[in-house]
Amino acid sequence: MGTKDLLTDEVRVLEDGFRGELLRPGDSGYEGARRIWNGMRDARPAVIAVCSGVADVKAAVNFARERDVPVAVRGGGHNVAGTATCDGGVVIDLSGMRSVLVDPEERRVRAQGGATWGDVDWETQAFGLVVPGGVVSETGIAGLTLGGGYGWTRRKWGLTCDALVAADVVTGEGEFVRASEEENEDLLWALRGGGGGVGVVTAFEYECHPLGPEVFFIGALYPLDDGEEVFRKWDEFMADAPDEITADVSVWSVPEHPMFPEELHGTPFVGVLGMYVGSVEEGAEAMRPLREFGTPLLDLSGPTTYLQVQSMLDPMFPDGDRYYWKSHYLGDFGDEEIGTILDFCRDRPSPRSVVPIRSLGGAIARVGADETAFGDRDASVLLSIDGTWEDPADDEANVEWVQEFWDATERYSTGATYVNFSMLEEDEAIRSSFAANEERLTMVKRLYDPDGVFGRSSPVSAAD
Repeated sequence: MGTKDLLTDEVRVLEDGFRGELLRPGDSGYEGARRIWNGMRDARPAVIAVCSGVADVKAAVNFARERDVPVAVRGGGHNVAGTATCDGGVVIDLSGMRSVLVDPEERRVRAQGGATWGDVDWETQAFGLVVPGGVVSETGIAGLTLGGGYGWTRRKWGLTCDALVAADVVTGEGEFVRASEEENEDLLWALRGGGGGVGVVTAFEYECHPLGPEVFFIGALYPLDDGEEVFRKWDEFMADAPDEITADVSVWSVPEHPMFPEELHGTPFVGVLGMYVGSVEEGAEAMRPLREFGTPLLDLSGPTTYLQVQSMLDPMFPDGDRYYWKSHYLGDFGDEEIGTILDFCRDRPSPRSVVPIRSLGGAIARVGADETAFGDRDASVLLSIDGTWEDPADDEANVEWVQEFWDATERYSTGATYVNFSMLEEDEAIRSSFAANEERLTMVKRLYDPDGVFGRSSPVSAAD
C-alpha cells in the first residue's frame, strides 16, 4: 500500500480506536514530531501515532501489521542510527508515556517506555537510589536498555540491561505480555541487550541500588600532547582498580560552554572522566592518581550530586545536530592501538567530535555470555568514534573521518561493535556483538514478531 493511500483511505480506521494524537504530513505539530535527535536522519512518516497508553500501542501495531507498512518505535528518540523514525510508515511514539514509580522498600522502579534517564534519576534519587543508566539524561531508557547500557556505575553494578527485572511488551501480533523471570523468561532474556526488535516495551522495571545524593566525580583534562602517557597510565590504573571506580579517557576539544574557562575554548585535550560508587571521601582518595598523570589544563574533579553528573553532558549533544558514530571492542590497548587512535584524534575535522575509550570489566564481566542476549563481555576496552558537527555541508568530511578511523582500528577489534554506538551498517560486527546468542535471539524474535513488523529498523534483523 502506498503512502498516499495510507494517508487518504486508512488512517481514519486507526482514529476510531485511538485515544492519543495522530499526526500526518500537513498537520500542526507534525514537523516537530517527526524530527529526532540525530539531524542526519530526515524521514517523513505517513503517520506518527503519539500513544497515551498500552491500548494505543496495540492499536498502532495492529494497524501497521495489517497494512504491511514500515514501523518505527520512538522512546526518547536519542538514537544515533535514527531507528526512531521511518519513511512512509507508522511511528509508534511513546514520548508522552513517561511516568516513573519507585518502590523504595523493594528497591525497584517502574518506568514507561517513553521515559528518559532524567525522568528515572529524578524520582529514584528522591529515595537515595539509582538504576545503572546512561551518561546523558535526555537519553531514552528504552533504547539504552535494549542495546545494553553503559553508565558511570557499570563496573560496580553492570550494564543497564543487567538491572532489568521485568517488562511489559506489545508483541508484533498486537498481544500484551509481561516478561519476567516467572513468565516469558525468553523474552526478558532477549530484552536484556538484544537490541530490540521483538516488540514495543511499554514499561520497564529495574532493580535499584543505594547511592547519592553526593558522589565524587573526576574530570582531569590534560594536554593532547600528553595523550600517549595519559592513555598508558590510565590503562595501568584501571587494570587493578576496584569495581567502585568507573573511569574513561576521551579525546575532545574544550566546548564553548560557560562551565569551561573561555581562554581554553577549542583547546584539544585528553580527559580522564569518572565516578566513584561510594562515599565522597573514599572516592577522592581512591581516584587521586587519575588526577596526577601530569599537569592538567583544567581539573574539574570534586564532590557533586549524582543528578549533576548525569546531566553534565546534555548541552554537548543537542537535538538536531549531525551525528555519525561507530565503535569497536578492543582486544588489547597497547602502543600500536594508542598510536593509531591518537593519529586520528589529532585530525578530527570537527572539534566537537569526541573519542571516548571506556573501561569495562568489573561487574560487567561477571555476567555469563549467555545469561543475557547482550553477548560476549570479555573485552576490557570499548572504543567509540563519535562524529559530531552542525553544518550539513560538513557531512562528507566527518563521515569519511569516522569511517576511515573505524576501518583503521578494525584490526585491533574483537570483531564486535556496541549496537547503541553504531549506524547499523556494520552487519558482520553486529552479528559478532551477539556472538553465540544470535541463533537464540533470532528464535525469540520470530516467536514474538513472526511477521517481522519491527524487523526493518532493528539490529536483530541482521540476525534473521
